[in-house]
Amino acid sequence: MQLNIPPLEQADATQTPTTQEQVYRRLRHAIMVGAIAPGTPLTMRGLAEALDVSPTPIREAMRRLTSESAVLEKSNRRFQIPIMERGRFDDLIETRILLETHAALRSLPFVSQVAIDHLAQIDTQMDQVVASQDYDRLTLLNHAFHRSLYLINPNHSVMPLIESTWLQLGPFQRQVLTDINTYYVIDRHKEILAALAASDGPALTTAITQDIQDGIGRPGQAALYS
Repeated sequence: MQLNIPPLEQADATQTPTTQEQVYRRLRHAIMVGAIAPGTPLTMRGLAEALDVSPTPIREAMRRLTSESAVLEKSNRRFQIPIMERGRFDDLIETRILLETHAALRSLPFVSQVAIDHLAQIDTQMDQVVASQDYDRLTLLNHAFHRSLYLINPNHSVMPLIESTWLQLGPFQRQVLTDINTYYVIDRHKEILAALAASDGPALTTAITQDIQDGIGRPGQAALYS
């Protein structure tokens, strides 16, 4: 089984204390960025070989990922990356919008020019990788942009829920990302930055909503409903 599983140092700079936690984080990251396509069958042995570890940490990682709806448990210690369905997709998009607009508005009172400059730097990098069609890097930078915004709020608590939606959408989003230039015509991140600079909550809510719709909502619906 050939799997594209990014190294841990690329997936998460945090030093994890155990092999078990490292394996979980690495597999979770691979799914979140779409490195493993929907419908891909996974086996304990195949994953252990791909990561060069024993089956024990794989078993625990798959238990956790199954509980997060990132993988489906089949029979005889086999798993599968879920194939996206219409109803689930629509629900995940609406959940993303609800959670992320809430997180952005909660961060707004704490936004500084330093924070805006940092977000603008990430956005500039995204412009560069869009031009080169480096979609894997684009996904990483998009997550970094949104995560950086939502974590500005020192009292944040919603980030794990947001990452759960990213995790469940990741494999399918990577499939439709090649159509981004068709649907993502307006740079919504520039609108987000402008709303932050103006401390304009309604404009920020609209920009976040449109960013999600243009980035995954509309291309995903086109793929599923065509």
